[in-house]
Amino acid sequence: MTTDLRIRLLQEDDWDGVVALEERAYAASGLSEGREALRSRHRASPDTCFVLEHAGGLGGYLLALPYPLFQCPDLSRAEAGGVRATNMHLHDLVVAEELRGRRLAHRMLRGLEETARARGYRTMSLVAVRGSQVVWAPLGYRARPEIGLPGSYGPEALYMAKPLSPAASPAAVAAPAASPAAVQASTPSTDPSLGFPPRAEVG
Repeated sequence: MTTDLRIRLLQEDDWDGVVALEERAYAASGLSEGREALRSRHRASPDTCFVLEHAGGLGGYLLALPYPLFQCPDLSRAEAGGVRATNMHLHDLVVAEELRGRRLAHRMLRGLEETARARGYRTMSLVAVRGSQVVWAPLGYRARPEIGLPGSYGPEALYMAKPLSPAASPAAVAAPAASPAAVQASTPSTDPSLGFPPRAEVG
């Protein structure tokens, strides 16, 4: 990690950079949710939303918030208010194209998992889109294809979850045994820093 890279909490003056990164990652696939919806995720849990500062600008961001297990935010709606839950939902993780391949997304994800575990969260979840489940499965996330998702995520979206504590058994979040189609890869990469965020191309 070079000295021009730093992970810190998302601040008010970061939003132009966050929105620009989000649009580059998702607009072409119709999954961009817009500034106000993004800001509502941050308002729900500002201490679990981070940015990757790079050379005086933003090289990436991560948005996460408490959300009940087996539920997720609707991309077409802003959050109405804080939610009490023992599950931490990784809503979005994007790294700029020029910084991918350096395992920066993995570093940000590991920091979030450590924070969630230290605060007593029992599980973590995310929504994989466009085949990005191949990125998350090696990191311990299990597909739950039976979980219905808002239509805003597109037809190929897949809910995934993993246990964070011994109290949350792997069986509680594991996918059914017979679901090979649910983990069929649309990309051969298993490095989350290459650009496949939870909801489209985590970067």
